[in-house]
Amino acid sequence: QVDLVESGGGLVQAGDSLRLSCAASGRTFSSYVMGWFRQAPGKEREFVSAISWSGAMTVYADSVKARFTISRNNAKNTVYLQMNSLKPEDTAVYYCAADSRTYNSGRHRSSNEYDYWGQGTQVTVSS
Repeated sequence: QVDLVESGGGLVQAGDSLRLSCAASGRTFSSYVMGWFRQAPGKEREFVSAISWSGAMTVYADSVKARFTISRNNAKNTVYLQMNSLKPEDTAVYYCAADSRTYNSGRHRSSNEYDYWGQGTQVTVSS
């Protein structure tokens, strides 16, 4: 069982930056693939980024590539999403998720791969 709590969301202007954090409970955090997803009003939840157990491998949605960076600190049981050059279309509730299986850059783009989810944090980008 893993409990996930996101933080760091807020209201910013286009071009600003935010860093989201996701704190995980449990002593096996380092064995979980971690992902970030987002859901805008009236839209389906979509993949943002994922990171392997060690942090050595990452994958991003095309819409955020070169603007967002995922990272993790296994000693602190925390995964981060650094978001730069934010756009109004980045407005959404952002969720982190955890999966205990082997990292796969293809499979871990799907929300179906993840067993545990946080409650989400709102990010609003004004134009």
